[in-house]
Amino acid sequence: MADYCIVSDVTLDLVQDIINELDVHIIPMDFHLGDTPYTHYPDERELSCEEFYKRLKAGEDSVTSQINPVVFENYLTPFLESGKDVLYIAFSSGLSGTYNTGRLMSEGLKEKYPDRKIICIDSLCASIGEGLLVYLAAKERQKGKSLEEVASFVEDTKRKCCHWFMVEDLHHLKRGGRLNSLEAMVGTALRICPVLSVDKEGKLLVVSKVRGNKKAIEYLVSRLEEDGIDTKNQTVVIGHAACPDYAKNIADILTERGLVKDYLITNIGPVIGTHTGTGMCAITFVGENYKF
Repeated sequence: MADYCIVSDVTLDLVQDIINELDVHIIPMDFHLGDTPYTHYPDERELSCEEFYKRLKAGEDSVTSQINPVVFENYLTPFLESGKDVLYIAFSSGLSGTYNTGRLMSEGLKEKYPDRKIICIDSLCASIGEGLLVYLAAKERQKGKSLEEVASFVEDTKRKCCHWFMVEDLHHLKRGGRLNSLEAMVGTALRICPVLSVDKEGKLLVVSKVRGNKKAIEYLVSRLEEDGIDTKNQTVVIGHAACPDYAKNIADILTERGLVKDYLITNIGPVIGTHTGTGMCAITFVGENYKF
C-alpha cells in the first residue's frame, strides 16, 4: 500500500497542536484586514486570532480570497515527488471555489505524476465541521486504512457532520447578505442571535433566531441532544470567535449532563471569522444525515 498524506484547507479551524498530532497538512489562505494583506496559517504566524478579532471589533473590515491555483500546485508537488499519494479534503464548494480549484489543478498534477493518486473530496462542511471530518479521517488512517478506504469513509461521513453556529455580531451577516439592514438593526437592539447550519449543498443558512447568547448556547446543546449519534463515544469539536467563555460553557453543559466525554475547543480563524465577526460559537458532531 502506497504511503499517502491528508491535506486540507486552513478553514478547518483546528489549532496547530491538534494538526501536529493528526499529522495532516494544511494549505494556508489569504485575507486582507484593513489595507494589509495576510496569509492565515494554523500557527497564526502572521496575525493571531486574538489580534484579528480585536481589530475587527474596532471597525476594520476583512476580505477573504480562495486558494490561488499556483499555491495549491506548489503545496502538493513535494508530496507527489516524494512518492506519496494525496487525499485532499476541501472547504465546502457551497461557500468557496477552493474545491473546484483543487480538482482542476489535481488533474494537471496527475498527468505530471501518473504513478501517483490524488483524491479530492468536497467536504460540504465549513469551519470546525471540515475540521471534524479531517480529524476523523486522520484517525481512520492511524488504524491502517488505505487511501481508498479513508476516502470512502469521508464520503460516507461528510453528510453526517452536523454543525451549528450561533452569531452575536449581526454586522457581518448583513454584509454577507444573510440579513438585511432592518433585520440586523432590530436584531442587534433585541439581542437576537441567529443560529446557522449547512444545507445539503454545503451552503450556510439561518435556521433559527433566539434572544440572547444563553438561549443560543442552549439551542446548540439541544441540537446535539436531538441529532447526535452515540455522543459519549465520539469527539465533539467546539469552536469560538474570541469568546472562549461561550465555548467553555458549552463544554461544561455537555459534560455535566453526561452527553459527551471527549471534546476539542479551538479558535475560529480569520477566514471564517471575516464572515461571522466576534462572539460566534459553533459545535460539530456526528449525527443523523441531517442536511436540509
